[in-house]
Amino acid sequence: MSSAVPAPGAPEGRPSVPVPVPPGGHPLRVDPARLATGAVGPAAGVPAGQLPVVDETSAGGLVVDPHRSGPRAAVILRRNRAGRLEMCLPKGHLEGRETPAEAAVREIHEETGIIGSVRTTLGVIDYWFSGDDRRVHKVVHHFLLRAEGGTITAAGDPDGEAEDARWVPLVDLPELLAYPNEQRLAATALQVIGRTPDLVE
Repeated sequence: MSSAVPAPGAPEGRPSVPVPVPPGGHPLRVDPARLATGAVGPAAGVPAGQLPVVDETSAGGLVVDPHRSGPRAAVILRRNRAGRLEMCLPKGHLEGRETPAEAAVREIHEETGIIGSVRTTLGVIDYWFSGDDRRVHKVVHHFLLRAEGGTITAAGDPDGEAEDARWVPLVDLPELLAYPNEQRLAATALQVIGRTPDLVE
């Protein structure tokens, strides 16, 4: 869950508001009563309750390589809104008539250079964030994939958001990922692979 913090540069007495996070972050739960009062919403002069709501669907996940030293996962490094590098799971929007699983395979390949095959679902992250002119309801489908080939690199990312891609030991991933929900997905992947190691072998 996101926590309420004072808005940057807010004058004394201004109510705290949830800070939106980039896709892959923890859920942003917005109280509809606060929307009606205009307490949430960055657009100057536009009551937050009047911001249009947009639904977005993305997909991605953990592509795992059964390395001799233990399973490792491909991750990306990208800059957050404050300019700091974060370690994240690869993901992106569905295109055309893609299914979430098809989009996950494509996005992971584009952002990490690794070709993967979907082995099972890991979970869905569902959250809200606000832009200047809209409120976005984001749903991100995450899958566990087995690495089938490719070379780890962020050079193929068409959006240029990933600054680097690298292999990370899966056992370390829950501590290294930037967002709590992605940390939980990594912990879930460890449990799933612990029960059924042949999924990624």
